[in-house]
Amino acid sequence: MNFPKISRRRVLAGLGSVPLAAAAGTPVRRCTAPPAPPEPDGTRRTTLIRGADQVLTMDPALGDGLLGTLEDGVDVLLREGTIAAVGRGLDVPHGARVIDARGRLVLPGFVDLHNHLWQSSIRGGCADQDLNGWLAACNRATLPKIHPDDMYRFVHLAALDALQTGVTTVVDWVHAIPYDTSERYVRALDDAGLRFVYAMTQNGADRHLIREVKKDFIDPLPLASAQVSVHASRSGIKDLRQLHEVARELDLMVNSHVLEHRDDRKDEQIRALREVGAFGPRLLMNHAVHLTDEEIALTGDHDVRVAHCPLSNMRLASGIMPLPALHRHGVRAGLGHDGGTNDTSDMFALMKAAVGLQRARHEDAGVHPTIPAVLRMATLGGAECIGMADRIGSLTPGKRADVLVLDPGTLNFAPRYDWTSQIVLNGQPPNLSHVFVDGRLRKERGELAGVDTARVVREAERAAAHVRAG
Repeated sequence: MNFPKISRRRVLAGLGSVPLAAAAGTPVRRCTAPPAPPEPDGTRRTTLIRGADQVLTMDPALGDGLLGTLEDGVDVLLREGTIAAVGRGLDVPHGARVIDARGRLVLPGFVDLHNHLWQSSIRGGCADQDLNGWLAACNRATLPKIHPDDMYRFVHLAALDALQTGVTTVVDWVHAIPYDTSERYVRALDDAGLRFVYAMTQNGADRHLIREVKKDFIDPLPLASAQVSVHASRSGIKDLRQLHEVARELDLMVNSHVLEHRDDRKDEQIRALREVGAFGPRLLMNHAVHLTDEEIALTGDHDVRVAHCPLSNMRLASGIMPLPALHRHGVRAGLGHDGGTNDTSDMFALMKAAVGLQRARHEDAGVHPTIPAVLRMATLGGAECIGMADRIGSLTPGKRADVLVLDPGTLNFAPRYDWTSQIVLNGQPPNLSHVFVDGRLRKERGELAGVDTARVVREAERAAAHVRAG
């Protein structure tokens, strides 16, 4: 979707709003509308988020600075799954749900660029191992044992966990699994209510399953899209080339782990990706820890996108991504949790780690990413990396309504000093009072809407017992 260039006044006005410039100094009208009835399953109710103390729009055309910040009684109107207007004193549409956001913050939903949600099955596992030890003892030893129904339970648990922590879009790198398991995997994601990118791979003669899974399971779902995930190596160049051809045929991005561990150097991963023609803006590289200076420059020159996974890299003793150098070369980067080795779905912790690791390594409090930069990485930056910045990542009117409402009036967050910094340095998932995905309310008053979490946990425990018994 391409948006025409429009003036700041018109963007703020949205659909029937009062422009901020015109409303400056005017008291915010109190809501007199009665509470809206509960939202029926599968529908989107028009919602007015009323009177927020601070809104980080991530759109400099809407507000101040890199984050497009607006303050003091700002309303956000959600209609038909889109951001309809941002401004002060917006009228309450008939029958709309009104959320009182006085004293609260509003920002776009988080984008998790790299995950393996099935790995909730091995949370905390192989905790004394590095990447190679963990892959052998936990990852490869577990996946073949998972029955399709148990796959649903593990993925559903992890997807709901991500959602309650503010992740509204997840990119899930899915290993080669059978067709029927793929159906259960996709259904679990869809049932959770996230927006998701299903990055799938297959081996050899099973490559046709990528086309079938996309056609049968992904294409019918409005919140789903696909990528082709690959294992990049010179020794596997034939399979890599064939998977890249599938990606081009289906007009999909390629998604690859690259130089996560020092041992990956022997696979000549970047050379392989370049040889098959995949090294460009349609490539998302995960980790990218052990890049040479030349490879960093090539990544920028070819507009390759990168997912930074600092919590996983710390857990697995993999190293620290050269994020400041990548930034200097103009590389687009976002944040990823990375499955069972992030040990949390907490984007607040992930942002803090991304900032803290670089400050500690460079002994420089001003090194990239700064706090505003990491907030952008977690939202609009992630959307840019997967070619979805025209739809999500900011609160620009016309984009999809993936929205977070954050309550700072808690022991871990208060008192107010610098709310933008406090989001990263003090924020925790329980601070999120409301989460919207595509205009649908998925979390309300701190609880997932319509979800029996105790049952989800019981089913995941039962699935884990099956895996242990197998």
